[in-house]
Amino acid sequence: MKNTRFGIQTCLLFALVTITGAAHGDVKDIRVWQSPDNTRLVFDLSGPHEHKIFQLSNPERVVIDLPSAKLLKPAAEIDVASTWVDSIRSGKRGKNDLRIVLDMQQRLTPRSFPLPPNKKYPYHRLVVDLEKPKITQAVAEPIKRSEPSSNKARDIIIAIDAGHGGEDPGAIGPRGTQEKKVVLKIAQELESLLRAEPGFTPYMVRTGDYYIGLRARTGKAREANADFFVSLHADAFKHPSASGSSVFVLSERGATSETARWLADKENDSDLIGGVSLEGREDHLAMTLLDLSMTAKRESSVHIGSKILGRMKHISKLHKRQVEEANFAVLKAPDMPALLVETGFISNPGEERKLGTSAYRKKMARAVFEGVRDYFNRYPPRGTLIAARQQKSSVYHTYTIQRGDTLSAIAVRNGVGLTDLRRANNLKNDRIRIGQTLKIPKT
Repeated sequence: MKNTRFGIQTCLLFALVTITGAAHGDVKDIRVWQSPDNTRLVFDLSGPHEHKIFQLSNPERVVIDLPSAKLLKPAAEIDVASTWVDSIRSGKRGKNDLRIVLDMQQRLTPRSFPLPPNKKYPYHRLVVDLEKPKITQAVAEPIKRSEPSSNKARDIIIAIDAGHGGEDPGAIGPRGTQEKKVVLKIAQELESLLRAEPGFTPYMVRTGDYYIGLRARTGKAREANADFFVSLHADAFKHPSASGSSVFVLSERGATSETARWLADKENDSDLIGGVSLEGREDHLAMTLLDLSMTAKRESSVHIGSKILGRMKHISKLHKRQVEEANFAVLKAPDMPALLVETGFISNPGEERKLGTSAYRKKMARAVFEGVRDYFNRYPPRGTLIAARQQKSSVYHTYTIQRGDTLSAIAVRNGVGLTDLRRANNLKNDRIRIGQTLKIPKT
């Protein structure tokens, strides 16, 4: 009797798996985005689906087969302008199967994966990334910040990250304003201001409407040898009454407010929307946070954030008057100061209207620019043009001790030896007090 029951259960399980595996859905739409690294196609499906993808040469093509499916939108209506795909064709394979052919401009490496429904996209999707082949090296070398030659100083490099993009629109305001478009325009304004400022060079992490994973954003900034990373956002909150601009730094312990925790969770969900898992990536980063250099970078982040808030308060309401803390994945860059700037709540009707105007976006970009410029004019990295200019004018600059400062962190932040800092201030030990003024030797 037991064996009979087991056999029935096994048959039912096999039938369930077979039905689930055979589930299929039609292709309702295909959306296409182009980035400097890849072309991404997102297939909107009416249900879960199996697929097969392969390449053909002479000419270069990528073929996607979907069994028992139909393309509900004419292939000719799918916009592939300014991408690496010349055209999209579709046809039947056998009696019921759908074959989609991508005519390519060059040979690319296809990568595909399904995405289940989520809060932002309550339907199944298939993502196809067409990537340039990566050049592999025999020995992987760590990224090093370039050391300038003794007779040539460099610019300070500011990495500007416009949040979201492509498949991930970010927050959407009551009137339909998309966060990804607003922050890209603010980022472009900030880029123009920095490019016109002697001693600074901007680096745009995202230059158009395409998706980049959260970890990849700081990775690109490191590859550019950036001295500072700023991520721009205009998020939403569960209550439309929430308003005001904010500046966030990476937290070592937890969020400083319920709003900060909510916003961090929402921003970190961006990788889930784009198809990247965040699991299993915290251990190394948690260890990195214990390092003194990370502590110094975090303190620098707080100082830069305070400068930005000091400028932003003249053009917008501040959600909080101090730099807040939250566990934003995009800020986990252990080798450079990093901040996330919320330019406003796009879920608030009044702030959505402001963020939709060019004049307000320019004011917000200038506030960030002036905060960054003021900080780095005061604390320029070694080997930069601004540092060289300051070194010629004076042997020392001064700094007033603030809450949370330590002598060792001040030494690291300013690139001076702890012994030199003690000697310059006639200190017998490392004790300092709030409000005390220190002389910082120019390096």
